[in-house]
Amino acid sequence: MPSSEPRTGLRRWRLLADLDRLPPVMRLLVGTQLAFNVGFYMVLPYLATHLTDDLALGGGLVGLVLGLRTFSQQGLFVVGGACADRFGAKPVIVAGCALRVLGFLLLGIATGLAGVLAGALLTGFAAALFSPAVESALAREAGERQEAGGLARTDVFAMFAVSGQVGSVIGPLVGTALLLVDFRLACLVAAAAFVLIGLAHLRWLPRREGAHAGERMLAGWAEVLANRRFLAFAAGYSGYLLCYNQLYLALPAELWRATGSRAVLGWLFVLASVLVVVGQLPATRWARGIGGTRAIVLGFGLMAASFAVVAVTTVLPVPPSAWPAVVFVALLTAGQMLAVPMAQDLVPRLAGERRLGAYFGVLSSAGGIAVLLGSTAVGALLDPAVAPPVVPWLVLTAVPLLSAATIAALARRGTLS
Repeated sequence: MPSSEPRTGLRRWRLLADLDRLPPVMRLLVGTQLAFNVGFYMVLPYLATHLTDDLALGGGLVGLVLGLRTFSQQGLFVVGGACADRFGAKPVIVAGCALRVLGFLLLGIATGLAGVLAGALLTGFAAALFSPAVESALAREAGERQEAGGLARTDVFAMFAVSGQVGSVIGPLVGTALLLVDFRLACLVAAAAFVLIGLAHLRWLPRREGAHAGERMLAGWAEVLANRRFLAFAAGYSGYLLCYNQLYLALPAELWRATGSRAVLGWLFVLASVLVVVGQLPATRWARGIGGTRAIVLGFGLMAASFAVVAVTTVLPVPPSAWPAVVFVALLTAGQMLAVPMAQDLVPRLAGERRLGAYFGVLSSAGGIAVLLGSTAVGALLDPAVAPPVVPWLVLTAVPLLSAATIAALARRGTLS
């Protein structure tokens, strides 16, 4: 009998081949995430460095700008999600692309705090429009496909994550090359990329009526806010976004503290992306095998370990090295791979497959609030004049531990079943 290993290897990558067998709309939505991330990662990983080095903003202001950018995105997903439910995905995605073009142009030309804030808020609100529209449309299409015997929705969201991470590999590499000229050029190229993305969706994305066309937008929010099971889960899960946001805030600060340089920052984003491209699909299948809520709790545990590693190295007499940052990125990414697809599949089930735009919007808005409050505080704590280097990393370690404890408690009570 031939060895089972080749078949195992084939099964491992079968989902990538299945991308070609998805319906055209689902293929477009999965590919959209790649295009979005190419444009996004040309600029955003380097924004903190631009604000610090080029505009001479302090740590607290840098944290505030990044927190407001994320809040204007994640915190306002409730608006984008409700718009997607009301008007359909296509007009909301195109409008979001137009706003992101304007936001990147402002970031490129801004020379002071007011211009930077305006650009950051516009780039964030743009994603608040198009991201929940894409996610809710994909959740609905994948759910219908799954009922007809197609791929599991968790697998489709894993493919969605892999597609996004391919974009996350390409974006920083392009951004690093453009920054050899200056930050403004990176912003202009990213703006041009979103012009092309918007035109592509105008051409190829079918216009479908919103699932709740004709209803008041407030009706969707009222339904979500009355779902206590979902709100409890969203509160527990909100710590994820604050953890992930530290790739843009705490990681550059740690590299500068440990090595006196941020030269490897772009390569660390590439590392995170490669890990997801290689490991997301097997991780998702394994997570589904151990159970969705258990995988989410384990994922948060790995995120806590990533922050704890750096906290320990800040108090040990170790030579200057980027290795703690490498371990941080690897563990944080592993936690993300376990937790995120399981959570994205859990949302429609907690929602009863209704008003998915509003539900995904509220989930992201909870994370946006966590980022707005947490990043402003962490940004201040990362200033050596405010606190010793270990303090922000200990605070960050506590965040995913609290999330893990909350979700584990909900699972024990049967709230998430």
